[in-house]
Amino acid sequence: YVVGLTGGIGSGKSAAADAFARLGAAVVDTDAIAHELTGPGGDAMPDIRAAFGDAVVAADGRLDRAAMRRLAFADPAARRRLESILHPMIRAESDRRCRAATAAGAPYVILAVPLLIESGTYRQRVGRVAVVDCREETQVARVMRRSGLAGEEVRRIMAAQVSRSERLAAVGTL
Repeated sequence: YVVGLTGGIGSGKSAAADAFARLGAAVVDTDAIAHELTGPGGDAMPDIRAAFGDAVVAADGRLDRAAMRRLAFADPAARRRLESILHPMIRAESDRRCRAATAAGAPYVILAVPLLIESGTYRQRVGRVAVVDCREETQVARVMRRSGLAGEEVRRIMAAQVSRSERLAAVGTL
């Protein structure tokens, strides 16, 4: 049984996923998969380099997230291109890990996907949706503290995600 865990940036998804793991759930974290794919030698890096050039690749071969963030939020076409590279790879790997966890006997799987609702296909992927939610001011403060981003940059990221009300409306729609 797969439960989709989602929430806006800085909402507390990781803490919630950790709590589920302590209770015995298998956790498949798409952010962790994205970091693997965009790390040094990551499977997505050749396509990212081909699409965006060396300006978004750090010296060690990993994605320069700050450079990519600046590009993706300045140019919607660049963001869509990045998503077209990463999202199919992330989905394939997360599906593989969910199947493996189920085959290994996990009573249920938490599929942690920040952009679950935005994906448009969540109803086919999960049996239930759990949304982690908090006040927007809390989200901004957490992300600023964790990532060192300016408040306006955090709010730009939040604006690119579905609204809290849309996310919360997904609970119970399955």
